Amino acid sequence: MEKLVASANAVPDTSGSALPPAVSAASIVAEKPSGLSRSESKWRKFAGRVIPPLVVFILFIAVWEIAIGMSGVKPYLFPKPSDIVRAAAENWHNLLISVRTTVAESVLGFAFSVILGVAFAIGLALSKTVERSVYPYAIILQTIPIVAVAPIIVIWCGAGMNAIVVITFLIAFFPILSNTLIGLNSTEANMKNLFYLYNATKWQTIWKLRIPAALPYIMAGMKISCSLSVVGAIVGEYVAGIGGLQGGLGYAITVASTRLQTAYLFACGLSAAVMGIVFFLLINALSNRLLRSWHDSAINN
Repeated sequence: MEKLVASANAVPDTSGSALPPAVSAASIVAEKPSGLSRSESKWRKFAGRVIPPLVVFILFIAVWEIAIGMSGVKPYLFPKPSDIVRAAAENWHNLLISVRTTVAESVLGFAFSVILGVAFAIGLALSKTVERSVYPYAIILQTIPIVAVAPIIVIWCGAGMNAIVVITFLIAFFPILSNTLIGLNSTEANMKNLFYLYNATKWQTIWKLRIPAALPYIMAGMKISCSLSVVGAIVGEYVAGIGGLQGGLGYAITVASTRLQTAYLFACGLSAAVMGIVFFLLINALSNRLLRSWHDSAINN
């Protein structure tokens, strides 16, 4: 009986010898071409992410084009996608200058918000007394409508690039400060106790423990602020922008709306949306690069 059970649990290989089931299954899996399976899995993963939204986008554009064309709506009321593309092509030089100006303002405001937001958060995290004393005023600053503060900024800084960068900074600053402070205060208590046992100073604990632990929160704040910086730049251009060839997308949108150039107005708005998407994708790629080796949010991606 034991011989029958042993023969049933054994799998003969090509040479006639019997192998355990686990070994035979492992050998079968190992015989699959690994290079082909890797390339296929990567392609399927890429296709699964790109193709569905691309199909939805194409269907949306097609329905938009056909519906507006059949309804007979005037282009100055609601343009078709083809009208928007035509307006962008006819004014591509002015559109490129406006995009370039808005990009410069957004990047400068975003950079200042990251530097000062992280620095202020570290300063607040070093002392609970300072945090309780100062953080409420940061919240008040965030709740004040930027349109109400913008004229004062123009009086102080003058119209043009300086005022727009300050307005962009004020809009993008608070998400960085808030998320960084939450991350710094969320450091594991056992790790902080370990640093305390080794007589680490506050600055050593900040640089070697709390900032690395807060990095996912910092990147989350940057993802929010990078898109808000584009909004802040355009709002700043409405209030403090200058015209002519130096104007950004905010100035171009204002001119297009006064002239009823609705197709070009859509082109400017879509250009701003593309800018925000590109900024977000760049920050998201940076986040995945920094966190993919140890944090679940990047590992799962």
